[in-house]
Amino acid sequence: MSRGPRAPGAFRDWGADETGTSVLHVDMDAFFASCELVRRPELRGRPVVVGGRARGVVLAATYEARAFGVRSAMSMAAALRLCPHAVVVPPDHGLYHEVSESVMAMLGDVTALVERVSVDEAFLDVSGARRRLGSPTQIGARLRERVRAEHGITCSVGIARNKFVAKLASTHSKPDGMMLVPVDATVAFLRTLPVGALWGVGEKTELALARWGITTVAELADTDVPSLQAAIGSVAGAHLHDLAWGRDPRPVVPGREERSIGAETTFAHDLWDIGAVEERVLELADRVAARLRHQGLVARTVSVKVRTSDFRTLTRARTLSTPTDIAREVYLVARELLAAADLRGLPVRLVGVRGENLQVRAGLAEQPTLEESLDPRHEARREVEVTLDAVREKFGRSAIRIGAAGGRRPDRDAPTTVPPATGLS
Repeated sequence: MSRGPRAPGAFRDWGADETGTSVLHVDMDAFFASCELVRRPELRGRPVVVGGRARGVVLAATYEARAFGVRSAMSMAAALRLCPHAVVVPPDHGLYHEVSESVMAMLGDVTALVERVSVDEAFLDVSGARRRLGSPTQIGARLRERVRAEHGITCSVGIARNKFVAKLASTHSKPDGMMLVPVDATVAFLRTLPVGALWGVGEKTELALARWGITTVAELADTDVPSLQAAIGSVAGAHLHDLAWGRDPRPVVPGREERSIGAETTFAHDLWDIGAVEERVLELADRVAARLRHQGLVARTVSVKVRTSDFRTLTRARTLSTPTDIAREVYLVARELLAAADLRGLPVRLVGVRGENLQVRAGLAEQPTLEESLDPRHEARREVEVTLDAVREKFGRSAIRIGAAGGRRPDRDAPTTVPPATGLS
């Protein structure tokens, strides 16, 4: 996804010399929305927003909707105030995952050096593919043609000497474009940009730099490092000065591991009943654990995010003595973290559960905790959940889930067939 401000003068022909420009950044254009338009062609040319209509957030928006100021992560209520005639489409994450995997496989056909950044973007190092496939611009053009032909969506490609500049190039070529920044033009290109385009410059850093009269990359590059360090700190000052001069030594790292796995939901109405919130936490823990098992991972840390009705967001985390991929274990920790959060007497708007500090499960020594060793059902629980995975794989996730029955506490519940929950992210 594209982030950061764009400069109108940055998207132009910076030259055709491709020597040393072996890094490509491939970014799908309005990915979720574009996938929806493929199967809903009648919506092309209209402002379309993907997300939960009632109280969710915007997951993606077509460029027609963005023209009204609609942006990803904006509340749907705010988006509809800006663009009342927008068409709201519920997300289909299964479709997006399928298309994403196909596109990433296309990138893998070009080179093994593919660093997947998110569901809709990746870096490639094509230095070893040039003899076989041609120049970086030829490779980029073929990729764009193939993505359009096979999926009916578009992507933008940035080509440069390193990841930082390639990312900026793809951002400034959007939508459906390709931009080459030759090595010799790197600094000139960067000097056209506002300082907010640099990685690591958020709102606070931008304001701090502005107090020193620094609002553009050119002004930052021309400022000595000690002055920058005085303005924003020693590490950030030196780092941003390097970026302003186009210095980014990070290589493209293939097979980047997922750092965390999470799920969250925004309620249709703010919930006062903490028991109802706990039930949703159980559902989210179940989803997180299922994804962990699917990827052969375990989580050593469990975190909870809670947003109250005043939009204050709290996060709490706990590191486990033994990593897990069992929903009940994730849930029990998450429930305790939820209970420890100071909600200040306010109802809950959003809750999320996340597994962090991930490790590959294969080869890990089994060391049950004291509670687990005293509980003969510990091993059986995972077997049950693995069985649930198989059922859901065949009949769909809504076919069965862990739920409350007969008024029992969720942590004592057996798996129960129930109607699919609403509002799950």
